Amino acid sequence: MANPSPGNSITLRVSAPSSFTATSELAAAVAAAGAAVTALDISESHHDTLVVDVTCNTTDEEHANRVKDALNALDGVTVQHVSDRTFLMHLGGKLEVVPKVALRNRDDLSRAYTPGVARVCLAIAEDPAAARNLTVKRNTIAVVTDGSAVLGLGNIGPAAALPVMEGKAALFKQFANVDAWPVCLDTQDTEEIIKIVKALAPVYGGVNLEDIAAPRCFEIENRLRKELDIPVFHDDQHGTAIVTLAALVNALRVVDKKLSEVKIVVSGVGAAGSAIIQLLKAQGAQHIVAAGRSGAIHSGEKYDDEHRTWIAANTNEEGFSGTLHEALKGADVFIGVSAPNILGEEQVASMAEDAIVFAMANPTPEVDPTIASKHAAVVATGRSDFPNQINNVLAFPGFFRGLLDAGASDITPEMLVAAAEAIAKRVGDDELNASYIIPSVFDPHVAGDVAAAVAAAAHANAAAQSTTSTAAPAAGNR
Repeated sequence: MANPSPGNSITLRVSAPSSFTATSELAAAVAAAGAAVTALDISESHHDTLVVDVTCNTTDEEHANRVKDALNALDGVTVQHVSDRTFLMHLGGKLEVVPKVALRNRDDLSRAYTPGVARVCLAIAEDPAAARNLTVKRNTIAVVTDGSAVLGLGNIGPAAALPVMEGKAALFKQFANVDAWPVCLDTQDTEEIIKIVKALAPVYGGVNLEDIAAPRCFEIENRLRKELDIPVFHDDQHGTAIVTLAALVNALRVVDKKLSEVKIVVSGVGAAGSAIIQLLKAQGAQHIVAAGRSGAIHSGEKYDDEHRTWIAANTNEEGFSGTLHEALKGADVFIGVSAPNILGEEQVASMAEDAIVFAMANPTPEVDPTIASKHAAVVATGRSDFPNQINNVLAFPGFFRGLLDAGASDITPEMLVAAAEAIAKRVGDDELNASYIIPSVFDPHVAGDVAAAVAAAAHANAAAQSTTSTAAPAAGNR
């Protein structure tokens, strides 16, 4: 049975007899039903009765009903109402638009809107680059999805994807003061998505692609990067790769192994897996075997898509062609971005001594983390209820903050590496251990450190391009 989770938190409004032990009896009943009590609040008090709000974490809707039944079974107790706290948080959406300027009188209105705004419009018409300073463009990101690969839920469509994109926008604001807005498109046609995003681009300083299925996401990102003058970041690829690299850097410090020497097995060759492999290679990883549903990707096989073809040509130097389970024998590192419960205790036990396991499938990992920890020295997941959560929120808010601050128009591998290094360095030598290889998502310094590192890399890239473009005519004149 799954553990009770804050994602399934409920509040039960309960009428109970007024007594000294009333709240403790309610808490005991909830605990006996397998839920985790997080709060008990008396909302009303009468001579003979109390009305108590009992808040607890459950596992699912059925479990919530069992908790309700357990309370109703107590003498004199009646459950008046049950509220799902997660649904309440989403009621009416999680975002709002708040003006940055006061509109108190006609004078304010004349400058914020007509007639004064016309002067600003004409200034931008004369110099389009001025839009970056004179509009929301300088601090606004579009969070774009087609709803085709949402979390672990699959192709649920744009409307059902909206709560995730709202949440993403809220995280941008909370952690890096970046204004972001959900753009959920009712099409899954590659060309139409590209066309729509290009048409929307004048409003935004960057585009965050989210939950778009592979391989379509690769084409969309590549085309938009070439055809737009603002940065385009696919978080499922690059955000995951950044945080994975950061976590692996620190995990290798714990077990005293080197990235260039360890054998790494990656399960999943979609958007996240491909980006992780590319970033690990860029950082010096030499021995990577990637596995898809049919087994290891190797150069002896031909593949229909360019990403598997690239992986085949750039990894698995020994040409291993077996299964994922076979590949894990003697491996130092497992990185999973694939499917739930595909590994058992036997496979983890077959890995090298002081193994590292990153089981990041969500919400159910590739292997039970508790079982993996019996044999692996370091275990990480994508979940918040286990140690070492590899969470993209460590990367994307600060990454875009840095891009916007630098006025960057492109994203380079150096920026990805800089972000990963900044995250890894947030865990000091005196803090590092097998259960703490990655900083908390609530570390207030992470976003700022990532932003500064990315902005520095962006400025270095711009300077290098400027030097190259300045030198080119001189070379041609000789």
